[in-house]
Amino acid sequence: MKNTTPKRLLLIDDDPNLILLVKDFLEFRGYEVTAAENGREALEILEETIPELIICDVMMPEMDGYGFVQKVRENPKTSWVPVIFLSAKGQSQDRVKGLNTGADVYMVKPFEPDELVAQVESSLQQAARLMARKFSGQDNAPPLKVRSGVELTPTELKVVQWVARGMANREIALEMKVSQRTIESHVSNMLGKTGLHNRTELARWAIETNMV
Repeated sequence: MKNTTPKRLLLIDDDPNLILLVKDFLEFRGYEVTAAENGREALEILEETIPELIICDVMMPEMDGYGFVQKVRENPKTSWVPVIFLSAKGQSQDRVKGLNTGADVYMVKPFEPDELVAQVESSLQQAARLMARKFSGQDNAPPLKVRSGVELTPTELKVVQWVARGMANREIALEMKVSQRTIESHVSNMLGKTGLHNRTELARWAIETNMV
């Protein structure tokens, strides 16, 4: 029998309209969503229950997203929980700061609800794989099998750096002022060059080889 227990998500934002929109959309997709207006309120919720994923605004009163995520990462009970940052600030330095703070994904407002759901599902799947390896005693992922002599063009190098930072193809296209199809083509070419299977492996390869 299939397990239908809904995944628990914690949504943090000081905009009640966004809370209502995102909460309704995620609940319609089968998730159980608890909402908080700021980081301090969210920390109180975390004392009672640990979600399987956190969606957090960056700029909030009381405690902003940066301060909140630092607390989450410092606590062994919550350090493993994936975090998706939502922010109206989309400059590269803002993304880098968010990811360096401890967020797994950085999404810029406004965003498509379907894109958020895709990021939620991807983050949950990645977290599940990491936890499975941990509990099976395999903390270290198996080595990637990358073809030898791989050389990336300057553009491909830029693209793979953005991929490693958790950006979607659409976001990379906007950042580089090209079409999404162009980015998809670059990603496909890099997968062909390296022999890797997906964007996740491509991102891991970029990080492990210090491209980022």
